[in-house]
Amino acid sequence: MAPSALPRNGFKQNHRPESNIATIDVGGQLFQTTKQTLTLAGPDSLLSKISHSAAPHLPPPFIDRDPELFSILLSLLRTGNLPSKAKALDLHDLISESQFYGIETLMIDSISNPSHFDAFNLEKSLTLPLNGRDSPSVIATTPFGSVHVAHGSKITSFDWSLRKKATILTEFSAVDSMLAVSTELAAVGATDFSGLQIVDLGTGSVRETLSWENVTRSGSTVQAIGSSQESLFVSFESSRRNSNSIMIYDLNTMCPVNEIGHYEIFGAQINSALPATKLKWVPGYNLLMASGSHSGPSGVCGNIKFWDTRSGNVAWEVHEKVDCFSDVTVSEELSAMFKIGVNSGEVFYADLRSLSLGVEQPWVCLGDKRKMVSGKKEGVGCRIESHGSQVYCSKGGDLELWSEVAVGSRKSSGGGSEARHFRKNVMGRMKDMGGSRITNLTFGGNKMFMTRKDQQYVEVWQNSARGY
Repeated sequence: MAPSALPRNGFKQNHRPESNIATIDVGGQLFQTTKQTLTLAGPDSLLSKISHSAAPHLPPPFIDRDPELFSILLSLLRTGNLPSKAKALDLHDLISESQFYGIETLMIDSISNPSHFDAFNLEKSLTLPLNGRDSPSVIATTPFGSVHVAHGSKITSFDWSLRKKATILTEFSAVDSMLAVSTELAAVGATDFSGLQIVDLGTGSVRETLSWENVTRSGSTVQAIGSSQESLFVSFESSRRNSNSIMIYDLNTMCPVNEIGHYEIFGAQINSALPATKLKWVPGYNLLMASGSHSGPSGVCGNIKFWDTRSGNVAWEVHEKVDCFSDVTVSEELSAMFKIGVNSGEVFYADLRSLSLGVEQPWVCLGDKRKMVSGKKEGVGCRIESHGSQVYCSKGGDLELWSEVAVGSRKSSGGGSEARHFRKNVMGRMKDMGGSRITNLTFGGNKMFMTRKDQQYVEVWQNSARGY
């Protein structure tokens, strides 16, 4: 038998292995990429199915869609980011195409990823108009930037792209507390309406009503709402205002899990049994911050308690009498609590380590201590919130950004811990700030959301370099 002929290079060629290149015909234009790139779309996506069916001996699969939009989405698959030329196209068209191909989650991750939030490069990018004459009373966001706005008896929801809007009517005359349970559900309450409602934001229907009763079995109103990954926290006060409690519910089933901070108020005990009007979970410490204040003949007094929600015990507690907080927040990243003094209007911080050491007066003023006693309550209506490693404080129509800075040497503060240094920056361009008082401040995705008194819209702030 004659030996088989060898090719000119002297090597015998084997059968060509199956190609890793996939060719797709989109609207008459051919695109080539690797099968691995297509599988990044996810196992249930159209592109992943094409990657498994593509073969060199078969004609390329045909998709009757816009090739220009597909080229943008293919770049998204390759790099994880939208190319700069995407800004020349309509975002709604890109979202519709991403939904068709089953890769909307990649779009969300590229456009509204919380890791892209840049505190020092925020500027007002757009406003979200609301229907009717009512100003926003409370806003709630989801991690990737969809936002729900309560105004009057209505709740208006915007999806993560802020292009799609829907409005529902609630049973409340005005909503005072709201928390986004998901993109479709919100926990909603009011100080003049009994019970907490779990509302379907698509239909306006009430999925469930959560209630709390004291020993007299009177109705209860919602003072504040908070949540962790597993639990929903609700601060209730009886309709007679003589008792209050914090209820803990399973966030998935809405079944009650525990009750903490149950107080029955009798006469002079009111200062030690104030209902919590703000709840914030601190995951690194597994503690729930609950704060409440009361204005009386002797001035404003308040309590800040950090609850161990499993045992029902108070881990740390701060009693406020001198320059009580107008608003208070806690930052896990900075291991500190921050407040605005109701009298001075100044920002204070308290290192959480000083609380664990039992320091009686943990607050350190970051502003002008000489303003402590002026006769005027400078801090009324001010808001303070933490996000990441920064603290945001509204004063009138302006917004301050406080950040910790490292210094060469540290001296011990009065509480025994090292003194810390924070610096203030006024946010925004000149044309963006001033005007009406800021009433709400929250964060979602890579954006900051803000509302102002007597204005029927929501301001959206984001990094202009990453804005679509």
